[in-house]
Amino acid sequence: MGKEEKKPVLIPASLYKKIEERVNITEFNSVEEYVTFVLEEVLKDEQEEEKTFTPEEEEEVKNRLRALGYLD
Repeated sequence: MGKEEKKPVLIPASLYKKIEERVNITEFNSVEEYVTFVLEEVLKDEQEEEKTFTPEEEEEVKNRLRALGYLD
């Protein structure tokens, strides 16, 4: 985690305790490090899901729409 500006995030104490227990059995050094990692992974997965179609996939979609009469 570089020297990037940090912002506070409040979570329920019970959730913090669960994360803290998990941190104790992992290689993470703190709850903050663990939570940052998890959130980055979630956001990375979302970005991967938002990928655009390949040219071949786009052509296939257009062909299907033509076949259904939606495109000329």
